[in-house]
Amino acid sequence: MAIYLLKRSYQLKNLREVAFKDLWGDHGIFTTMWIFGKPPKILFFENHIKNLIKSLEIYGVKKKYLRKKILKIINENLSKKIKYNHLLRVALNKNVISISFRKRVSPKSNFDLKLVKLRREKPQYKNLKYKKILKHLSKMDNSKSDIGLVYKKMILETGTSNLLFIKHDKIYTPTKGYYEGNTFKFFKSKIKKVIKKDIFVKDLKTYDEILLVGSGKGIASIKTIKQIDWKRKNLKKFKVLSKYYKSIINKCRPYSYK
Repeated sequence: MAIYLLKRSYQLKNLREVAFKDLWGDHGIFTTMWIFGKPPKILFFENHIKNLIKSLEIYGVKKKYLRKKILKIINENLSKKIKYNHLLRVALNKNVISISFRKRVSPKSNFDLKLVKLRREKPQYKNLKYKKILKHLSKMDNSKSDIGLVYKKMILETGTSNLLFIKHDKIYTPTKGYYEGNTFKFFKSKIKKVIKKDIFVKDLKTYDEILLVGSGKGIASIKTIKQIDWKRKNLKKFKVLSKYYKSIINKCRPYSYK
């Protein structure tokens, strides 16, 4: 069960606080950011906010001063006195903006992926239609496992993260049907070549490594997919990409209140 530091909701039109609503299942958008340290730092903050605003406009949330309102709510709920290691979630529909901080759980070395026949609605957007996914995740220890979303016999993403597949030192990612998160985009910028390919479940045993990348887990190496008796063969690319990730964390500057 997630451990929350804070959960609050506000009317979007006037930022007046209301009873907390998580907004899951609503017509809207959310983003999840890793906030860490004291004073607080937020990894890929500007990219998260830009993507959030852009997606909200597509979903019909075009309120005046939207960015300013989002930043105001974040500013009011951040503390310079807390040493963070949390996931900051900001979610909006046409009427409400919700913010929450939950404890970030680090993935363990014995990470298992559970395959589920499921696809997110309009997966190119970080929309709030997540109830089916959350139903699965609520039954799992998220430090040890995640669900792999399978559609038409192809694996697309997990319930929380993007996926990278490694075979003979080459890195592959699914062709389509998933949201490209900011952590995923960061790794793509560091890898010379990422090959887009339909990743069929029947072919997973041919891959040496499978990596999860996302705000919640950073980068994690999947050890097993027990359903199909898959086991990782090495940690070669995981070790290389982990160095890139540690480097960007070290370069992250304290959050600037705006």
